[in-house]
Amino acid sequence: MREIAYRLRRSGARASAPTIVWLGGYRSDMRGTKAEHLLAFAARHDYGYCRLDYSGHGESGGDFEDGTIGRWTEEAAAVLHEIGRGPLVLVGSSMGAWIALNLVRRAERFGVEERIGAMLLLAPAPDFTERLLLPKLSAEQRKEIEANGRLLAPSDYSDEPDVYTLSLIDDGRANLVLDGLIDTKCPVTIIQGMADPDVPYEHALTLVEHLPHHAVILSLVRDGDHRLSRPQDLDLITRSLSELVRAADDMG
Repeated sequence: MREIAYRLRRSGARASAPTIVWLGGYRSDMRGTKAEHLLAFAARHDYGYCRLDYSGHGESGGDFEDGTIGRWTEEAAAVLHEIGRGPLVLVGSSMGAWIALNLVRRAERFGVEERIGAMLLLAPAPDFTERLLLPKLSAEQRKEIEANGRLLAPSDYSDEPDVYTLSLIDDGRANLVLDGLIDTKCPVTIIQGMADPDVPYEHALTLVEHLPHHAVILSLVRDGDHRLSRPQDLDLITRSLSELVRAADDMG
């Protein structure tokens, strides 16, 4: 039994109005800069807004090292069921974009069929364990993770090292989304920094190749980093999100 913390702002508009859902990245939480900025944006426009912490993150229970993509996707799906049956606009940041795409790719399994009306993906890192992490590991690091079941690596965002477990990598292979087309059946906007040291912008180009929906927009920010938290980045995010919320509302 895992306790998953989430916060929900309900719109004062009609019950069928879309709810924006924030899906954070690896080791991030729902009180980060972008998550708080979107709360203010939702309040200003009276949009519904939900944000959550995966197990082992922020205010949620559980051990971080027990976490996997499949497990965190299940938790996100459980929260989506809790907040009602209305349409959703998923905003996935970094690993959160993988969670969002996993929800769409396996919508029937996670019980979210026909609910996702639009997606905004920020510095998306789908399949990062297989495509971004493993290729960077040295032979010694690969031996360490095989022998110990975990690998500690320096973090650019925390004084504590990042932890990557063998179960995260193995489960990631069972939840790949870039192994075929991802028919989102809804508009998708991607915002990617070209100066991102963690997720190269070519990864976003690869993702676009797997998205067959006609309404896919990729915005490349030439000097943008992985955080995309500067004022100009936040402005681009909210402008893009406004368009997606309107599109999801029209579809509903």
